[in-house]
Amino acid sequence: MRIDAHLDLAMNALDGRDLTLSLEALRARDPVNGQTAAVTLPELRASGVQVCLGTLFALPRTPGSPHGYVDHAGARAQALAQLAVYRRWEDAGLVRVLTSRAGVAAHLQDDHAPLGVVLLMEGADPVRGADDLPFWAERGVRLIGPAWGRTRYAGGTDAPGPLTEAGRELVTAMRELGLTLDASHLDDAAFWDAAELGVGMIASHANARALVPGNRHLSDEMARAVAQAGVIGLVYLNRFLRPLPEGSLERVPLAELAAHARHYADLVGWEHVGLGSDLDGGFGAEKAPGGVTRHREIWRLLDELPEAARAGVAGGNWARWLSTRL
Repeated sequence: MRIDAHLDLAMNALDGRDLTLSLEALRARDPVNGQTAAVTLPELRASGVQVCLGTLFALPRTPGSPHGYVDHAGARAQALAQLAVYRRWEDAGLVRVLTSRAGVAAHLQDDHAPLGVVLLMEGADPVRGADDLPFWAERGVRLIGPAWGRTRYAGGTDAPGPLTEAGRELVTAMRELGLTLDASHLDDAAFWDAAELGVGMIASHANARALVPGNRHLSDEMARAVAQAGVIGLVYLNRFLRPLPEGSLERVPLAELAAHARHYADLVGWEHVGLGSDLDGGFGAEKAPGGVTRHREIWRLLDELPEAARAGVAGGNWARWLSTRL
């Protein structure tokens, strides 16, 4: 059983990547300069992935992203366009959007099923407010990360701060609707605010701060809080494996990602460790660990782990969570 808890599939499709192609065909025509693709739908099938958390990721305007959103309407438009991509793929029989525990469990028993996709909103700015959550839940969104960088709702990566008042209302409404919070990008202050509100948590793609400093990664205390009921996904970006400068092309050995896995296992047990590769999530194969040039190679990490832990990390731990807690 193989599950990847973080893939920006629709974002890449709207950036001009035809993910219905083989990886070789996509690379021959890939429009994203300096980022060699590692993921397509056929590549995920070859990789053996049965389920992924597929994101709705609205990109804010930054100096490097001049066409990003500047307000709620822009963020919402991006997320709706990405949602439409998943639904078109579903209509074509290329994916199956999964919206319930029972649906995930049944899907994992279907050897002929297409890729199962559980929708994760990464950064909550597409949500108008707490009263807008039912709209997104009805369309299949099951997890929300309130922040990426700073949002209207929370402090995030490199943007310290707590939940805003709107953020507290949003997280409370998520709890009431049974939606899960993805803590991957939350700043510490916002994380602990959310934890106090009692919302269910996972971390789809977050490595250990004990090994790489910075608020993008989970402190030991945060990891313990997530693991009370959730799972933590390991992310494959090289500078999240060891401290490296932005843009570094150093190929960090997979043994160093395994060190993050072992650190989490020592804290919370192997049953709370999974994968959330984030491949093609704003970085290309050039910035993946050594030995990983395409998605099907992420499983080489398992060779670095204790044999008894491999099946759980590959997907069993996420499968248990998705089929019992989603």
